[in-house]
Amino acid sequence: METIIEVNKKEIDWLTIFTFSWELDETNADKTFASIYEEIWDFTDKKIILNLKWLKYMNSKSIGYIADVFSNIEDNNWEMYITDCSEWVKDVLELVWITTIIPIVDKEENAIKSMK
Repeated sequence: METIIEVNKKEIDWLTIFTFSWELDETNADKTFASIYEEIWDFTDKKIILNLKWLKYMNSKSIGYIADVFSNIEDNNWEMYITDCSEWVKDVLELVWITTIIPIVDKEENAIKSMK
């Protein structure tokens, strides 16, 4: 049985924001990130925010996908931020050192300002 995950996409000119709700785990990570890759297919001219405000759980596979998206964005000299993490999600990201490679900011608005 697939765990519930909801990803909403919002585009503002040159920026794509993905807002995650519920849980990212083994049952839905592949399908979820396949759709995200489809949205940003060539990784050029991309500025992306992953807003994790409503994310309650994430497993290692989903963290791997996030790192891969960032790697592709970085390889093309564009930007990506993670925003609005709960303390639990932020602790998990710090534990696996994602916070040392992907910029994490408290609010989506701050990431948008940093990208302009």
